[in-house]
Amino acid sequence: MERAVDDCQAEQVSLKVEVLSAEGARVRGATVTGTNVTSNVSITGVTDDQGVSTAINESLAPSAVRVVATAGAKVSAAQQVEWVCDACNCQPEPATLQLQLNP
Repeated sequence: MERAVDDCQAEQVSLKVEVLSAEGARVRGATVTGTNVTSNVSITGVTDDQGVSTAINESLAPSAVRVVATAGAKVSAAQQVEWVCDACNCQPEPATLQLQLNP
């Protein structure tokens, strides 16, 4: 028996990405890019006043997603997120990612 669509979330699940400067301060206006390592499809977002972006979502699942942040000439090291999927949605592992920009 198939699950009813009504049981599933209508909104896509997003990954919370926090971008920090080399000194540990939250960075507003940083660009965050998530790229599916299999399909090479990307989603890009910009951090808010709190240095947070939720632009990367489960539309990139189920493959692993490589996430990187940039602000001007400063770039973070890339980190990888795995997506765990059920019949309705995919959840990012980890649910929150913290990226630190190089000095």
